[in-house]
Amino acid sequence: MSTIAVVNRRGENCGSFDIPDELLVKDRGAQAVQDAVVAFQAGRRAGTASTRGKGAVAGSNKKPWKQKGLGRARAGYRRSPLWRGGGVVFGPHPRSYAKSINRKTLQLAFRRVFTEKLAAGSLRVIENFDLPDAKTKSMAQLLKDLALTGKVLVLAAELPPALERAARNLPQLALVRAQDVNVCQLLEYPALLAERAALEAIMQRLRGKKAVAEG
Repeated sequence: MSTIAVVNRRGENCGSFDIPDELLVKDRGAQAVQDAVVAFQAGRRAGTASTRGKGAVAGSNKKPWKQKGLGRARAGYRRSPLWRGGGVVFGPHPRSYAKSINRKTLQLAFRRVFTEKLAAGSLRVIENFDLPDAKTKSMAQLLKDLALTGKVLVLAAELPPALERAARNLPQLALVRAQDVNVCQLLEYPALLAERAALEAIMQRLRGKKAVAEG
C-alpha cells in the first residue's frame, strides 16, 4: 500500500490517500510504454505532404523534338521526372500515420508510467482547486505555496471555466482531466498535481474500470 499525503491550498497536510500495490506495475511494461508513445506521436502526424507525379504535371504527351539527327539526348515528353518542372518520382502523398494499439497494452503503459511517477515522488495531491478567483495569479500563488516549479501537469476531475482561465496563461503548466490524461503527458511533465477527486478517477483507470485515453 502506497500512501500519499493530501494537502490544502496552503500546503498544509489535511489527510492521506492510499493506493493499493496491486494497481501498480514495477517489473514490466517498458515495451508497452514505448508502443504507446510511438502510437501517440504517429497519430499526431498530419500526413498532408503531397507531390505531383508525371501524370499530374501540366503538359502534353507530344515529343519535344525528333528522336534523331539533332545531337540531343532522346526525350519523350516534357513531364519527365528528369526535367525541371516535371513529375516527382516516389514522392509523398497524403496518408494516415495512425497506429493501432491493444487496449490492454495501453492500460499497462499507463500503469507503468504512473507507478514510476509515484515512486519518484513526482505526484502531489491537493484536496481541491478551490481558487478564490479565476485569475492567473491565484494559480501561480497556489503553485508557489506548494513549492512546485518548472513544468507541472495539473489533473482535475472536471474543468470548470474558472479553473481553465486561471491556468491557461501559465506557459509551463498544462491542465487536463484525469479521465483524458495520456502516457505522453505523464512523461513530458516532471511534476504532477492532482486533486483528490482526480486521483479517484485515476484509480478507476488503473483498475481497468474505464478504457484508458488514447496515448
